[in-house]
Amino acid sequence: MTHDKLLFLDCDSTLSAIEGVDELARYKGESTFAEVKSLTDQAMDGTIAIDEIFARRLDVIRPTRSDCAAVGQLYVRDVEATALETVKAAQTDGWKVIILSGGFTDPILPLAHHLGIDTVEAVPLIFDDNGNYVDFDHDAPTTRNGGKPEVIARYKAANPDAKVVMVGDGVSDLEAQDVADIFIGFGGFAKRPAVVKGSKHFVDTLSDILALLP
Repeated sequence: MTHDKLLFLDCDSTLSAIEGVDELARYKGESTFAEVKSLTDQAMDGTIAIDEIFARRLDVIRPTRSDCAAVGQLYVRDVEATALETVKAAQTDGWKVIILSGGFTDPILPLAHHLGIDTVEAVPLIFDDNGNYVDFDHDAPTTRNGGKPEVIARYKAANPDAKVVMVGDGVSDLEAQDVADIFIGFGGFAKRPAVVKGSKHFVDTLSDILALLP
């Protein structure tokens, strides 16, 4: 099925207030949380490459399947105040809404379900039969810088006439500016200087994107 309007939404610090990887780290103690949060902030601000820290954070955290389920509930609990109405309004207007995230698929799925979004492009984790962490999908594009534009380009190839909008708070989202028709920076939870400076459009409330959709 082809679509003529594609709306990509980042998850962490955009659709929800939390950074899922940081919350997974919190379960392992305050020192682990502090280490991982520092790496996450540097990656989102663009001062360190995502691919440099992606495996490193997971090796430190080694999240279990039950940890991921718990963080999934945090995503829903801390959902952006206007996210549900924004997604529904966009869908009613014919937009195919897609969560595009460098986070992990398992904990994001409950939020996607809550918002009525059926497509999630994120990073699958691999667990053993007891739910212990084994690895992550190293082929997932969003494990590295340039991954989000790569995913968007794939959708554009399948939907060549589609209008494409990307919304997000981090430098990995801003990278999509060259492939999306419109990029909208989001600062409701975190205002990252590089994104504020680099975004033609910038909002603090998700519902404000509706007026910017072509």
